[in-house]
Amino acid sequence: MWKPVLAALPAMMYASFSFAAGPVSCDRVLKQLSAQLTDATCVESPDLTTRNPDTTPRNNAITSLPPMAFMPQDDRAILMPNKRERTPILKTVPGLQIQARFAGDPLQQGRFLLRLPKDWNGRLVIAGASGARSEFNGDFAWSDYVVQKGYAYASQNKGVLSAQASSADDPLACRTGPDAQSYVRFYDNEAGQEFTRWRDFMVLAAQVARQGVQAHYGKAPRYTYAVGTSNGGYQVRRAVESAPEQFDGGVEWAGTYVGEQGPNLLTALPPAIRNFPAYRESGYAADSLAARNLLAAGYPPDLVIDKDGRKTSFLEYHSQHFWEPTQCQWQKRLDPDYNTYGAGPGNYNYLARLSASDVGKNVAAIATTGHIRRPLITVAGTMDGLLPIDLHARAYARQVVAQAGRKAPAYRLYEIQNGNHVESLADDFPQLELMWPHAQHAFDLLVAAVEQQKTLPPAQCVPRGGRIAEKPAQTGHCAQLLQP
Repeated sequence: MWKPVLAALPAMMYASFSFAAGPVSCDRVLKQLSAQLTDATCVESPDLTTRNPDTTPRNNAITSLPPMAFMPQDDRAILMPNKRERTPILKTVPGLQIQARFAGDPLQQGRFLLRLPKDWNGRLVIAGASGARSEFNGDFAWSDYVVQKGYAYASQNKGVLSAQASSADDPLACRTGPDAQSYVRFYDNEAGQEFTRWRDFMVLAAQVARQGVQAHYGKAPRYTYAVGTSNGGYQVRRAVESAPEQFDGGVEWAGTYVGEQGPNLLTALPPAIRNFPAYRESGYAADSLAARNLLAAGYPPDLVIDKDGRKTSFLEYHSQHFWEPTQCQWQKRLDPDYNTYGAGPGNYNYLARLSASDVGKNVAAIATTGHIRRPLITVAGTMDGLLPIDLHARAYARQVVAQAGRKAPAYRLYEIQNGNHVESLADDFPQLELMWPHAQHAFDLLVAAVEQQKTLPPAQCVPRGGRIAEKPAQTGHCAQLLQP
């Protein structure tokens, strides 16, 4: 498999400006940001990469919070494989690391992270957060890659903590899986945590990070880029749609699509939840009615292997860990009057609920528009079992095309053949392609397009073991979701 190279672009693009980093710098930055941040700490780090164990705090490090509310180590691992290669760390990156809460957040949950490398290249990256993850979500996938190139790096948690243990008696609780007896309460579903905050905290992070950069280096960043995965990819889309003054471009990896009339997670997840039990009972028969229903709903073909003496299914992993909790989280936020477990998460009917609830108004408030105002790249896998490519990445690409005018910024969808949403599944299913190298390559292509006016490679299907190409063998969509 092709791997990214840190020096993939001409060295002149990453010319560094060295600035002394020390206690005085910490004092100066914190003083400059005192109106924007609270509970702030600043440390002079010998290495801002994750090779330094102090770069990412331990799980539950904020002891004033309940267990599971703040899980940095788990959050960074969710985007990367467990047993296969990760972002190469080829150098030590000294600099400042700032951690804090946003002072203006009335819910006191919005968190902020800023890394300021000593050898700065004059640029800034703002990262979104996937799922219900913390500001450390991108440490392996994004921060390690860009800080080695000299970028200042900032991230946020969408203004919300993760979850805490709960019970079936809690009206806001979500079951952790269809066969589970355990429940969690997502902070996302509590009062005042409307998903509209997700966009706002992405933009706020950019504003505060720019002030921090100015305070530390004595100059504003020349360019600012947005990156993110899954829900963080949604944040990137909304950023380049609504805040072009803050960002020069974005890369989103498998971003969540939110269509007012669909598709969205409330239209896509119920058919999967509803059909999977019958599919499992069929012995994972590919020709069963349930399997055909899953395919018709937009989900990729299943992969089934023997592991530890029993069959293990690619789609069953999503069923057990992702589909129902995600459906519950979004439904309780956007349509709280629906009886989640009385009526059943798999029986939720978004179109029917439009006339019976405020769900349409709530989805409209967070819907993407496709009206991008800065260059944007989408990287998505054909075997995405959580956000199926036709219901999310391709749906957004269609929306961008529908909105595009003659002077619209560049947009590209790069489809990764056999790429999935959860990188760790590639440890068990060798048919899957890792996504992170392509997302990082797309970032370098975006930078070249913005700063050197290079034309982005055309939208394309990236073959297994291949890379985004200037002259691809297959432009447009991949012909099949699974290539054996």
